[in-house]
Amino acid sequence: MTMATLVSTEREPGRFDNIKGYLARNPSLTIGILLVAFLVLFSFFGSFFVDERMARPLSAPPSQPPGAGLPFGTDTQGRNLFAVLVYGTWLTVRLGLIAGAIGMFIGGSLGFISAYFGGWTDRIINFATDVLLTVPALLILVIIASAFKEGMTPTMMALIIAALAWRRPTRQIRAQVLVMRNAGYVDTARISGAGPFEIIFFELVPNLMPYLVASFVTAVSAAVLASIGLEAMGLGPQNAPTLGMSIYYMMNFSAFLLKLWWWIIPPIAALIILFVGLYLINTGLDELANPRLRRRA
Repeated sequence: MTMATLVSTEREPGRFDNIKGYLARNPSLTIGILLVAFLVLFSFFGSFFVDERMARPLSAPPSQPPGAGLPFGTDTQGRNLFAVLVYGTWLTVRLGLIAGAIGMFIGGSLGFISAYFGGWTDRIINFATDVLLTVPALLILVIIASAFKEGMTPTMMALIIAALAWRRPTRQIRAQVLVMRNAGYVDTARISGAGPFEIIFFELVPNLMPYLVASFVTAVSAAVLASIGLEAMGLGPQNAPTLGMSIYYMMNFSAFLLKLWWWIIPPIAALIILFVGLYLINTGLDELANPRLRRRA
């Protein structure tokens, strides 16, 4: 067999091999993805074993410890805590995804437009962002959530949080684009006759994609944290079994004083896994977004 034949028979590494190799070199990203995937898969497959109605009050005997048919027991309202965790985990993750996506879309759009066009456009957007950044976000969210407390749903909660989730991404993405807008490839595209939005979509966005993905993960974490804060104060969707509302009912019905550990541990453990997973994903993506870390790796 000739050397040429040996070379031709060697399999060239494909995209999947490159991704697998990168994940092997980036344990933070790998572990973070596994943790978040575990929660999503737990919620997905768990929904085949328990009905959503079991997460509602009076669906089971109250204050029952874990046992046959009740893996996590019940709370003082008679809710099956396994069902609460199954459906509440996905509701909380979905809330964070919706609020984070809306915040990143608005903030990213404003950041790109502000930095690239400059002039009065940049001044107006930058002034509005700076003013709103000085206002305590929690205060505004409490006022808005209080106004819509009756009939609140997880989707409404996500939209309320998204109303302020765009401010920080606008500032951060604007700073990145200010550095990139005079890069050589941008000047080349401009000389070639490309329009402003064509340059933004086909030149700037692809080069900033790792940073945008990392920012999105941060936005999701911040949205979930904001929702838990509002729900713990009783301003969340009262009829939805989100993890934040589980914590609110836990405090409201003195689960700590009654030492109902089977009620306390599951939602807190799910939130810890979620936040640790998102943090590790963000840390792993930082290697892609930060050239210095890439060179070190």
